[in-house]
Amino acid sequence: MRASVVGLLALLGAVGHAAEGDWQIPARTLSPPQGASTALQDAVAQTPAPPVMQRKAFQPASAEEWTAMIAQFPDQTDLEALATQANVTIEAGEIGGVAAYRVAPKGGARPPHEDHLFLYIHGGAYVFGGGDAAVPEAAVISAFAGIPSVAVDYRMPPDHPFPAAVDDVVAVYRELLKDHTPGQIAIGGTSAGGGLSLAAIHQFKALDLPVPGAVYLGTPWADLTDTSDSLHTLEGIDRILVTYDGMLASAAKLYAAGTPLTDPLISPVYGDFTGFPPTYLVTGTRDMLLSDTARVHRKLKAAGVVADLNVYEGLSHAEYMMLVGSPENLQTYGELAQFLAAQLE
Repeated sequence: MRASVVGLLALLGAVGHAAEGDWQIPARTLSPPQGASTALQDAVAQTPAPPVMQRKAFQPASAEEWTAMIAQFPDQTDLEALATQANVTIEAGEIGGVAAYRVAPKGGARPPHEDHLFLYIHGGAYVFGGGDAAVPEAAVISAFAGIPSVAVDYRMPPDHPFPAAVDDVVAVYRELLKDHTPGQIAIGGTSAGGGLSLAAIHQFKALDLPVPGAVYLGTPWADLTDTSDSLHTLEGIDRILVTYDGMLASAAKLYAAGTPLTDPLISPVYGDFTGFPPTYLVTGTRDMLLSDTARVHRKLKAAGVVADLNVYEGLSHAEYMMLVGSPENLQTYGELAQFLAAQLE
């Protein structure tokens, strides 16, 4: 029986491979994800097929080109409107010499979070999302969980490449530890924010700082190299990222500034996850960073860390942030609130 099964698998393998190495996948027609929410199905149905080749050509090659491109996407965040919508207060300032925003639910933190704090790290491929744009997801988390947040406006390239962002998160964390125990602090963010949160914890460990009490990883960019499987299998299917080649690849090189992309403080999936805090992870079946999220999950599990992986049907990169009021949106942040309540001291 075993020999027959092995023979069948070998036959299937021979049929599936085109010669040796790469596979040739025939063109396909892809329908909206029928198992996803109606809101997500409608959003996908209304989106044209992503322009893969156009995105691949989007490759700023110098600091000047990056500066010019970033200037084309000015921050349009209205903090007053955001505060009203989320029913929070937002205060800009500095913490540990780093620009940061304090966000708090109106009326104060709700039980069980009177003494807790969420250290929020924004995404944006390490080049976008600074200034007031660093705040929106922090406000959502504060509103859902009833927990105060600090959104770090870390320095970014081209003026401030690696390790400036890691240094800024460490500086803010050191300052927060003066008023909170590590078990009272959660850290996290989406995309590059999730990756930077992981890198910061690697650095906390290297500096003998106590690690936070919980981590939120929304589809973390945990490997800046062109390695993860879903970067290739979901190219042109993820309608947010679309392709690694182009902007993402260029942003990775800009951020690293000559440091190997496999350095664990740049691509944290290559680090040691021993002693990491309990972690809540989110991704989707059409998310190009599905593999990054899965690989981090396996590293955490192998290290004996509590790791709650949540994979949503049909979701592209970080769409849970964008489809406000959808089941994917409500469940992501509602269950994060429950996770924080269970894990923080």
